[in-house]
Amino acid sequence: MKFLFSCILLLATLTLRAQDGHSLWLQHKTPKSVTIICAKKSPTLSIAIQELKEGWQGKADATVTLTIPKNKTIGFDGFKLTENTIEANSDNGILYGVYELLRRQQTQEAITGEVNNPSYEMRILNHWDNPDGSVERGYAGNSIFWRNNDALVVTEQDKKLWQEYARANASIGINGTVLNNVNASPLILTADYLNRVKAIAEVLRPYGIKVYLSVKFSSPALLAKLKTSDPLNTEVIEWWKAKVKEIYSIIPDFGGLLVKASSEGQPGPQDFGRTHADGANMLADALKPFGGIVMWRAFVYSPNDKDRAKQAYNEFIPLDGKFRDNVIIQVKNGPIDFQPREPFSALFGAMKNTSVMPEFQITQEYLGHAIHLVFLSPMWEECLQSDTYQEGEGSTVARCTDGSIFKQKHTAIAGVANIGLDSNWCGNDFAQANWYAFGRLAWNVNLKSQQIADEWLKLTFYNAASNETSATNYATEWANNFLLPVRQMMLDSREAAVNYMTPLGLHHIMAANEHYGPQPWWAPKDWRPDWTPPYYHQASKDGIGFNRTTTGSDAVGQYHEPLASQLNNPKNCPEKFLLWFHHLPWNYSMKNGRTLWDELCYRYDSGVQQVRSFQKTWDKAQPYVDSVRFIAVQQNLRMQCRNAILWKDACLLYFQQFSQMPIPFHIERPVHNLDDIIKNDRRNY
Repeated sequence: MKFLFSCILLLATLTLRAQDGHSLWLQHKTPKSVTIICAKKSPTLSIAIQELKEGWQGKADATVTLTIPKNKTIGFDGFKLTENTIEANSDNGILYGVYELLRRQQTQEAITGEVNNPSYEMRILNHWDNPDGSVERGYAGNSIFWRNNDALVVTEQDKKLWQEYARANASIGINGTVLNNVNASPLILTADYLNRVKAIAEVLRPYGIKVYLSVKFSSPALLAKLKTSDPLNTEVIEWWKAKVKEIYSIIPDFGGLLVKASSEGQPGPQDFGRTHADGANMLADALKPFGGIVMWRAFVYSPNDKDRAKQAYNEFIPLDGKFRDNVIIQVKNGPIDFQPREPFSALFGAMKNTSVMPEFQITQEYLGHAIHLVFLSPMWEECLQSDTYQEGEGSTVARCTDGSIFKQKHTAIAGVANIGLDSNWCGNDFAQANWYAFGRLAWNVNLKSQQIADEWLKLTFYNAASNETSATNYATEWANNFLLPVRQMMLDSREAAVNYMTPLGLHHIMAANEHYGPQPWWAPKDWRPDWTPPYYHQASKDGIGFNRTTTGSDAVGQYHEPLASQLNNPKNCPEKFLLWFHHLPWNYSMKNGRTLWDELCYRYDSGVQQVRSFQKTWDKAQPYVDSVRFIAVQQNLRMQCRNAILWKDACLLYFQQFSQMPIPFHIERPVHNLDDIIKNDRRNY
């Protein structure tokens, strides 16, 4: 039997052709014959039929019927599947049903005939892409949309890439994309750029994807040379109305505008003594006749606030109910800034009379860029399933934003994209799983990360042997030797990153410029305090952590009971958030009996050991992966391990200066000297 399997494995290995990762989870499979019946015609339905014909893995010579019966139980974009029928109320719903049917065939998941409706109306990727082609926090090459400030030339190669991008998004239910950076250039609203947006929209439209734009709030002054951009100024209001009308004359199904205002130096309504509601409503009124929306970001903070984590809540709660119904407040998952672990933002659930949408970061700004293997689905699942208690137990972030509890006019969710011109789109083959996971969770907030990882691995890496007998044997061995261990590696990877970077609620102690390596010591005198790590970790001889209890900044007071009281008491506060909410002495006794210092040491060390175990898992997976992707991931894991060791050594040696306590002998000794790390700084990364 071993010899037989060895032969099968050798055959399978030889047939694993080199992959550059460009096909993502849409790996080509030799299709079986199928007949498609569809009475209606449209560009979207033509794509649906083509996908079925080119990807059918069901019974050979089957007949599949696509029908739009106006079923009242089927919601927007939703569908109902059987093995031979797809029902929907729209062409887009049919297309999503086709992708779901093909996915289930490949993953061998049962088709039970249930109605499948998305959790959110709008499921959007936010691209932080700039007109010059660069991507802010982009780790996979330049923009797929913009090129060297050249908006005029649209090539066939551009259109092909945009079509591949659209297909990938539609396959996981994403139906919107913001084409440019939230730190927006006013150029995006000029004629040349709007014409390029039109070209992009024409490619994306048949896949059910609307385009959106980020805009600079001061555009009236910058583009039209108006004396002001005051949202209550008549000239400014008329300028925006005319500009929006122009956009819709070029792109009739334009989705709307994303705005970052009065934040990190970006212009906004507060420059003129106005509120966020004044600014958002002015734009919403211009968009209303065309059905467009405003996504107004709640990522705001001032340099004078005593606790940056509180400011978004303080600024937006007084405005609850004052926004137009086509305004959605876009809230980052946590109150600081996409950290490896944060408690959920207190705005979720607290704004009861305003549409609120979660914003996640798919690109790994604080999680090792496109080098570290960190599967982000557990992070997002943790946030979405967190209980706000705003309307009693079970008032999760998901239910507070998907319309289940508060009857929002619109529901939406956004993810900051990790996509660029690299051949594999995301820089790291495993970073593709985060793009995939965002789409799947946006469609169904109740999916578990294990299922998402399972799907992605099967769709991305499974290569069956050629004949039926060998395929059965190979499938069993592949599941045991590749799927199960690699899936577990993915599920453990986020917690590992938290351990070797910021355990026990530490946050924002990364390198100041690239946000990659550790710099807990970084505190130049000319920098804003809330841009420096010591502001957050508060390490001193008497302890470590940020006091956000009622005796400190009282950030706990922004959470609803009983959560506020739980977080306020260090004995009841979840230890994963302990140093987020509490400043505690180094000898504080943890639940397992260790001192806080010892537990911090063990957590950092466990992160390193976890990454080492990932290396072993991946090395054992070599027979089941093509050489190109295997080597690329292997090399990244080696670098991730070196980085994890550096994180551990830098943080423990730095904090040891304050704790004056020995590193426990049971954990691995530091291999760096703190002085050398500080001296070399960025050269280590």
